[in-house]
Amino acid sequence: SAQEMKCMENMSSLLHGSAPDDFQRLEPKSEREAAEQPWEMIMDKKHFKLWRRPIEGTHLYQYRVFGTYTDVTPRQFFNVQLDTEYRKKWDSLVIKLDVIERDLATGSEVIHWVTHFPYPMYSRDYVYVRRYRVDQENNMMVLVSRAVEHPSVPEDPEYVRVRTYESQMVIRPHKTFDENGFDYLLTYSDNPQTVFPRYCVSWMVSSGMPDFLEKLHAATLKAKKMEIEVRDYLAAKAAGEGGEGKASAELRADGPRGPAQLEYA
Repeated sequence: SAQEMKCMENMSSLLHGSAPDDFQRLEPKSEREAAEQPWEMIMDKKHFKLWRRPIEGTHLYQYRVFGTYTDVTPRQFFNVQLDTEYRKKWDSLVIKLDVIERDLATGSEVIHWVTHFPYPMYSRDYVYVRRYRVDQENNMMVLVSRAVEHPSVPEDPEYVRVRTYESQMVIRPHKTFDENGFDYLLTYSDNPQTVFPRYCVSWMVSSGMPDFLEKLHAATLKAKKMEIEVRDYLAAKAAGEGGEGKASAELRADGPRGPAQLEYA
C-alpha cells in the first residue's frame, strides 16, 4: 500500500500543472500491477480522483481514490476514521458498529458493521479485521481491513452478510501529522451480493465511497471546531512502542482514558 502511494505521488507531481486529460491517460500502477488490468478513471473532482478496474474472473470492480484535504490534520482524519463510537454519531447509515475482539499481540481489531443499503435492498453486515500502522520515519499512516469469519458473529437472517471486502488507506502528510494538509490513497473492493446488473452495482459502490469520504471529512472538521473528544490512536501507538503488552493494554482499555490515549481531534 505504501509503495502504491509513492507511485501515485510521483505521478501527481509529474502532472502538476498539466491538463486534466493527462491524468486520465496515465495509469496509477506499481510494478506489481504492471501485468494486471488497467485502471479506468470514472470520476475527476477538485479534491479527489476515482478509478476502477475489473477483478479477473468476477463481475466486480476494484476501486481507487486519490485525494487531498488542506483544512484538517492527518492525525484528526486518521483518528476520526478509526473511532467507531464517534462514527455512530456522524454516519447515518450505520445500524451497528462494534469492536468484537482485539488481539493483544498485534493490536488488530475485529469489527462487526451493519449498514443500511438503498431501498429496496436488505441491510448488509460486515465482519472484518483491521490493523493500522503509523510510520513516523517515512511520514505515513496505513490502515488495512479485510473480511473475516468470527464465531461470535453468526449470520443474521435480517441482514445480508458481505464476505468479500478489502480496503487499504494510506495517508501522507504534506508536512507533519499535526499540521493541516495531506494526501490519501484508498484502494477497496467488496461484493455486496446484489441481484442487480453489474453497472448498477458499479454505480452504487463508486458513488457511495466518495459520499462516505465527504462525510468523514465533514465529521473531522466538526470534531476539530467543536473539540469533540476522539481517541488519539497515534498517541496510544507511540505510548506502547516500548513493548507489545503495553500497547495492547491501551487498545483494550474500555474505561476512561488518560492524556496519552485521548486528545481533542
